[in-house]
This record gives sequence, structure tokens and C-alpha cells, in this order.
Amino acid sequence: MDIPPLVLDRAAAAPLATQLADALRAATLTGSLNAGDRLPSTRALATALGVSRTVTSAAFDQLLAEGWVAGRRGAGTFVVAVPSAGAVPAARSAVAPAAPTSIDLRPGVPCLAVLDRGAWRRAWRAAADEPPDVAPDPVGLPAFRAAVVAHLLRHRGLPVEPAAVLASSGTTAAVAELARSLPAGAPVAVEEPGYQRAGEAFRAAGLTVLPAPVDRDGLVVDALPDGVAAVFCTPAHQYPLGARLSAERRVALVARARAEGFIVLEDDYDGELRYDVAPLPLLAALAPDVVVHMGTASKILTPTLGTGWLVAPPDVRAAVLALRARTGTRPAPAGQRIFAALAANGDLARHLRRLRRELADRRRVTIETVEAIGLTVRGDAAGAHIVVPLPDIFAERAVLTAAAEGDVALDGLERHHAAAPTTFGVALGYAGHDRGELERGLSVVKTVLAGADRTRGRRGGG
Repeated sequence: MDIPPLVLDRAAAAPLATQLADALRAATLTGSLNAGDRLPSTRALATALGVSRTVTSAAFDQLLAEGWVAGRRGAGTFVVAVPSAGAVPAARSAVAPAAPTSIDLRPGVPCLAVLDRGAWRRAWRAAADEPPDVAPDPVGLPAFRAAVVAHLLRHRGLPVEPAAVLASSGTTAAVAELARSLPAGAPVAVEEPGYQRAGEAFRAAGLTVLPAPVDRDGLVVDALPDGVAAVFCTPAHQYPLGARLSAERRVALVARARAEGFIVLEDDYDGELRYDVAPLPLLAALAPDVVVHMGTASKILTPTLGTGWLVAPPDVRAAVLALRARTGTRPAPAGQRIFAALAANGDLARHLRRLRRELADRRRVTIETVEAIGLTVRGDAAGAHIVVPLPDIFAERAVLTAAAEGDVALDGLERHHAAAPTTFGVALGYAGHDRGELERGLSVVKTVLAGADRTRGRRGGG
């Protein structure tokens, strides 16, 4: 049978096997699964979800023990009963409440309000004029790679030849491919707090993830562990804290990479979005021999395209292409064609100018809202989110809960740690809604943050 839609959250506290069992039960309520349906095999399900077979087997064992499914020798595992709504456990998370249905002010959501729908339609029509592909292209369409070359030079100051560019399905997909091209079991360093999906991609490839501390100047290069094969970082706008890696540390990171033989994976997820100065030069411009640059269209346009790029030294490109040849994977060409069409007639450059103006003003309004109640903001004048520091984990969780009760989703820093959290606060995005919704959301944020500040004052006075 077709595998039903199942979502697993690797950042959640609940084990993946428990999440999978919960998701399969929930699928019976939505009609994705019905009594009598045969479940996919544990092997097929593990492959589809990108987890180990141990996870899927444990989930099936749980459902078998509960009596929702039954095994038939030689035939497979079948749904034998449909649980009632009350029998499906609520999603578990030790970090934050589930996202509400109304206003989502978490980072990572693009600003579609400034996207010219006429330009969007023109790009889709231009993409549709191209004939269907007769064979997969593991490298990327020539027009797309040429568009990326022009984009990187104009907006990121990186001169690069088209041959050095590989198309990807986005940054996380690129990280997953790079992870699988590294030696099995190799240690890699990931910023802490940092982008946990990158860490999960490394773990899924069988690598050992080590924490790389960050502070107000970004990655602490002197604190990097010894003997790593790669270092994953976000130097233009550290995720989630918002710092930019200082020039001194950039030079030190490159020097260590060359001396110790590791590669630097540079995630430039929103490097085009700076509002105080021109975008900072890329690490890849400083050291193309040891840096892999990764970019994405998801934050500057939309995740709809499922398109990104990586620029890497020849040996890294060869390893990624060899992996694609072995596995038959390749980035989808449709999003590449649309990106290239937007770039070809200047629509992409015009969109970025509008986007910077709009987000700069939204950032100003968001900061004024926070500072009006006496709180401070952390992070550079860049990107599409700010960070409001909070004193401890209890204040952070209280703010997230109170905001959710007001139908606003916020993101806490706790979940961005792989180890015990040490930095607390709220990561507040301002890109994903129109101005009216943003203002309504900020009104709720102002109230809940003011409440947290009053609570902090009472604790300090006690």
C-alpha cells in the first residue's frame, strides 16, 4: 500500500518509535488507514521516513501489543481496529506547545506578501515552455547554475564558475548528502545552540555530532573540538542567536580547517538579508579550497521551489555526484527552472530589493514593540527574526505557553540545543504574515513578554 503521511519530529523529547506509533494510530482517524489495510513493511517504512528499522519495528511491536494491528504469516501486518479519538495520545514535546492555527511568528517562514504574483506566474509559464526531461540531471540545469552564479556574485560577493555549482533540494538536503559523503562514524561539529536539523542529518548518516559553542560573535573557533571531519556553521547570521561571525574568527576558522584537514559547511540560509551594511563576504570567498557554501531559495522566495545550491571544492563535488549516481537521487528540475526564469528577466533582483525594504521596516516595528516594555533584543540587523533573551527555562516556557493561549506561535531557544540548554529566550519571526496579522501577533507578544518581565521582577525582589 502507499505509505500514509507521517510526521516525525527529531527535536521532540518523545522517542521516534513512540511518535511513529502515535502517527499510525492518528492516521486511522483521518481515514488514511482503515481496518483491513495492510501496513507497509518495517523496512519500506524505515526507508521512506529516513529512520532505522529498529524504530519502525518498535512502533509495530507497540501497536501489536495494544491490539490495533495484527500480523498474518506470509501476508504482512494489517490494521484490525480503529481507535477512538480519545485513544490517540496527544503529541508530546518537552519544549513548546504545538503551533496554533492563527499567527505563526516562528523563524523560517518566508515573506510572501512582497512576492510579485505577476512575476511568479511569468516564471511558471516560462518553466512550462521547456520540454520534459528525458533523463535525470544530477548536477543541475545549466540555466539554473548560471542564475546561481550571477546571484552569488551580485548579492553575496562570491565569484564562482558554473562548474563549481551543484543544484540541491535545499540546505537540509545538501547537508544530508554531504554527511553521507563523509567517512562513516566521523565526528562533525555543529553550532550549539544551532540548527538541529543539520545535526539530525549527520546522525542519520552515522556520524558523531559534537557541540561547537557560540557567543555574541558567533562560532567560538578556539573551542572547536579536535579531530573533526567537518564543521557546520551559519556565519552570516548565526541560527538562532543572530550573530555574525567576526572577521578575526573567520580567518581563524579557515586556518584551522587547512591545518587540521576538515571542511567547513557554510549555511547561508538568509545571507542576502542585511539592513545595516552590505551582506558580509562569504567564507567560501575567503577559502574556496576548504569551504562548502550552501544556499537556498526557501527564505528569499518560497519553499515551494524545493531548490538550493552548493558550491564546493572539486573533491567534495565529486563525492556528492558519486553518491547521487549510486542512489539515483537528484534535485528536481522544476524549481530550478522557475528560479532561473525569475533571475533571467530581473524579477529576482527586484524581489530582493522589495524584500529587504519590507523586512527592514518589520524588524524596526518588532524591535520597538519589545523595547517598549524595557526588554532587549539580540542579533544583528539581518535576517527575518530577532531573539529576546529570557532569564531561564521557566520564563521561556511560560512565554511560549501564554502566547499559544493567545493563538500566536513563538519559538524558544531551548529546542535549538542538542545538549542541556544554556541559553534561553524567544526567537521571534516577522516575515510570514501580512502587516495586519503581524501587528496583532506583536500585540500578544508584548503582553506575554511584559508578564514574563513582571514575573522576573518579583523573583528578583523575593
